[in-house]
Amino acid sequence: MRHNGVMRYLDLTLPSPAENLALDEALLEEAEAAGRPIETLRFWEPTEPVVVVGRSSRIGGEVHRDACRRLAVPVLRRISGGAAIVTGPGCLMYGVVLSCSADPSLRSVDRAHHLVLMTLAGALEKLQPNVQRRGISDLALGELKFSGNSVRQKRDHLLYHGTLLYDFRLDLIEQCLAFPPRQPDYRDDRPHATFVANLPLEPETIRRALISAWGATEPLTDWPRNRTARLVAEKYGCLRWNEQL
Repeated sequence: MRHNGVMRYLDLTLPSPAENLALDEALLEEAEAAGRPIETLRFWEPTEPVVVVGRSSRIGGEVHRDACRRLAVPVLRRISGGAAIVTGPGCLMYGVVLSCSADPSLRSVDRAHHLVLMTLAGALEKLQPNVQRRGISDLALGELKFSGNSVRQKRDHLLYHGTLLYDFRLDLIEQCLAFPPRQPDYRDDRPHATFVANLPLEPETIRRALISAWGATEPLTDWPRNRTARLVAEKYGCLRWNEQL
């Protein structure tokens, strides 16, 4: 923590992928509107597989659309950057809203990547040796990626969120996603099947480690329901947003 406030903690999975993506943005909007530093750590886990593309992703270049249709895997778009991911049962999703006014260095994207990923890596490395930051925004067990992450910055706060694979059907990644348009050096042209792995930890163990690392001691019960519903109606539930029509 970088100020005298308390980080809030929310473990909440809403019924649909659109609602879950909307809640991440609603927590960021809520913090921006407050006029003071508000920080929140959130976890959720999809009940069914879903592809989530980056804010500027070209779906045709990153996603195997035919396979997604055949497998009934929806394709949605998030507000942060980066390439497409597949999530679902066995993939713990986290998001952290941080205050840039409390820590002005976070206005630098590089600093945001460093702070969040090193916090996560430091917490998890105590439980599983060889966890480390790799590339710009990955966490890996040695050469095997188990976490991809991205950031959305506003004036006074940022949202940093990502995946934590622990018991995920890794074959879905190969089926649903094309080879990404950009790759970190350590990937060395490996296909998804030999590049991605599950972190061998229980999800509750991961949650406890990250809650402790962030000092998220205040349970959040009054989450922004109305903002979330509005964002579903105006954005995440709309073909225009998800397909960028």
